[in-house]
Parts: sequence; structure tokens; C-alpha cells
Amino acid sequence: MRKVVLYELLSLDGVAEEPGDWMRDGDQPIFDNLERIIERQDDVLFGRGTYDYWVDYWPTSDVEPFASFINRTPKHVFTSHDLTPEWANTVIVDRPATEYVTELKQADGGDIGIHGSISLAQSLLAADLVDELRLVVAAAIAGSGQRLFDAVGQHHGLELAEADYTPKGTLLLTYNRGD
Repeated sequence: MRKVVLYELLSLDGVAEEPGDWMRDGDQPIFDNLERIIERQDDVLFGRGTYDYWVDYWPTSDVEPFASFINRTPKHVFTSHDLTPEWANTVIVDRPATEYVTELKQADGGDIGIHGSISLAQSLLAADLVDELRLVVAAAIAGSGQRLFDAVGQHHGLELAEADYTPKGTLLLTYNRGD
């Protein structure tokens, strides 16, 4: 079975919204970590908001390793509103995310990534469909903004699989879903 892997940038106080406002560590260890994660992913899940936010930037970006990856990889966008895909390899999904992701996990392929898309990530966490959390925790306190774990709702046991840090103090954490 394929794994759903959540990659999220967080502040120390758990904020995942607008990391550009507080994420100051853009050194090579961050990019090396991201490259290890995306090289195993064959599909990416997006909420409509993240798709709309990224569609104007990533198709013409040269920021590697992510630009090449995100432009060639199938993007499954969950939306209940009409959307005409403007980005190559976009699949529009108007079914419940939990149902769709459960089926996608059964198909052949590599990992299924979630990048950004906080509300989608929260719903998949609550449904126990996220198998691995790859968290990049910045050495910063955002103070306000949407937090990743605010709406998850139930206790989730996680097992720490890897922990590292960058010279600037950013934590690179990998958690597997506990049984």
C-alpha cells in the first residue's frame, strides 16, 4: 500500500500558515531534506486554496528541486467549485477526500504527498489516512495563523522516526503514524 506523506513547514508554536512570514532558514539542508522526500512521491494532493495560490508561481519557477517535481507530478485538487486546470498534470477531484485518498493509496506507485493544504491535511489526519509526517519546524514563533493540529480533534500517537536540525536551528522531523 502507498503511503500518504505530509510535508509541512511549521513555526515553533505550530503555525503552518504563510511560512514566508517567519521561515528564515533557506539553507542547503532544507533543500536536501525536501529532495529526499519528493523523490519518493508520484502524486500530490492539494486543497483548492493552495492550488490557486501556487498556480501562478510554480509553473514558471526555477526553484529546485521543487519546481521540476511539482510541474511533472500529477496534482489531485479537491474542490467543490468549478475549476479549469491551468497547470499541467492537474486532476480535479469533486469527491470526498477520504474516499478518494483511500482508493489512491491502493493503486500502484510511490508515496502520495501533501504540501501545504492545511485544511486537507487536517481532514486526512483526522481520518487516519496520513502515514508519515515530515515536519520542518522553524526556530521562530509566528504568534498567529492557522495551526496544523488545531482541527485534528482526536489523540494521534506518533512514533519519531528521524530527527535532525540545520545550523540555523530548524528541526527536520519525521513521524510515523503509531499503531
